[in-house]
Amino acid sequence: MKLGFDLEGKRVLVVGLARTGVAAALFCVGYGAKVTATDIKPEDELGEVAGKLGTAGVALALGPNAPVDLNGIDLIVVSPGVAAKLPLLEKARSQGIPVWSEIELAWRFLRGKLIAITGSNGKTTTTSLVAHILKTANIPTLVGGNIGTPLLVCVESSLDSTVTVAEISSFQLETIEAFRPEIGVLLNLTPDHLDRHESFGQYAAAKMRMFENQLERDFAILNADDPEVTRRMPSRPHINWFSRKKRVAQGCFVADGQIVFRIEGSENPVLRIEEIPLKGEHNVENVLAACTAASLAGADADSIATGVKTFQGVEHRLEFVAELNGVAFYNDSKATNVDATVKAIEAFPGSVIVILGGKDKGTGYAELREPLRQRARLVLLIGAAGEKIAAQLEGAVPMEHAGTIGRAVELAAERARAGDVVLLAPACASFDQFENYEHRGRVFKELVARLKRESGGGTARLAAEIPLEKGARDAT
Repeated sequence: MKLGFDLEGKRVLVVGLARTGVAAALFCVGYGAKVTATDIKPEDELGEVAGKLGTAGVALALGPNAPVDLNGIDLIVVSPGVAAKLPLLEKARSQGIPVWSEIELAWRFLRGKLIAITGSNGKTTTTSLVAHILKTANIPTLVGGNIGTPLLVCVESSLDSTVTVAEISSFQLETIEAFRPEIGVLLNLTPDHLDRHESFGQYAAAKMRMFENQLERDFAILNADDPEVTRRMPSRPHINWFSRKKRVAQGCFVADGQIVFRIEGSENPVLRIEEIPLKGEHNVENVLAACTAASLAGADADSIATGVKTFQGVEHRLEFVAELNGVAFYNDSKATNVDATVKAIEAFPGSVIVILGGKDKGTGYAELREPLRQRARLVLLIGAAGEKIAAQLEGAVPMEHAGTIGRAVELAAERARAGDVVLLAPACASFDQFENYEHRGRVFKELVARLKRESGGGTARLAAEIPLEKGARDAT
């Protein structure tokens, strides 16, 4: 039984006005709350958002020095991009004011079953794949969370028969209270966001909050091949494992090139590894996790197999962009940490030109040395982290400082030869030069499209020409 929350007449403060904060403010107003929203950006930088909120009756406190009065506030809803230890939020907690993430509020109103998916890498792909499988199985499905649609947006469409699949970030999990998915998935744990979390331990602890409110009848799906996951196994929910490397007692694994789902001692083949349309061994893990989650949510084996085989992948995640004169261009702008970049590089046999750099997130880059030495013939460095990356990778692979992504694409086109792969897999956040990783990926694709146009066609083969778009996303 969910705890619920009566917003009628409550005074709510929303902190942060990216996509999630705007959704939270409008949702609370719609349920009768008196809402104030605050952001460090002044009104002219928020554009039409400020007008939309004002028209809805939301009071605004904007700019870095805007006064915010906590007197009489009943609830604070904080956007994922806002640090959980912000002095304003710490003061509110000391006064006994609840500080919730948007997913906490949404969960209290959401009907039906919730599958929540987290991890350092693979969240978006796995979330999208689970949803695709469930829709293939004709199960009413909604998709939200950190994937781009705030979970609150799903509330009005949810029914008791609905399964909502949500991508969940560590930033969102920091400020939950009773949030409880019936099926929680942890894909992997590697260092990330250490510019916000003070240590890997704190980052991992935030991820593990996914399971802290689960009951014995709920399910946790965990990566049996990841030692950082196995050593933090939750105690209450039913555990289902997934593994590329070994059989598991309950869950999904690979045996003789076949994905097998095992439940209560019965083993059911699902599909063969070569039938997976996604590149890379890490995507085999994502498929294993998705098959397990979909099965527990009620999808049959045939629908699961069909769903995997027909899944087209996710934009900005090892996305094929174009082939120009025998050179393949791939967009993995979603690779915002080192582990994701390693997996992207290892998806190709060799002769890779890698574009690295952006906003540093507080992690080291030495883990890239060996994969780059084995498979890359050139690294092109962009953004604020370029010097740090160069220092840590010195001697492993030839490097050039490109500075901007535009110059990097130019250099890649000049240096590449037929059979090469040009891979955007930055290992960094995007916020030094772009609004988010999506913006970065679309700029890359437009630059490649421009190369095609300037080449006059010829042997160029373009997958998609997508114009630049701008939009607010809360976290990388």
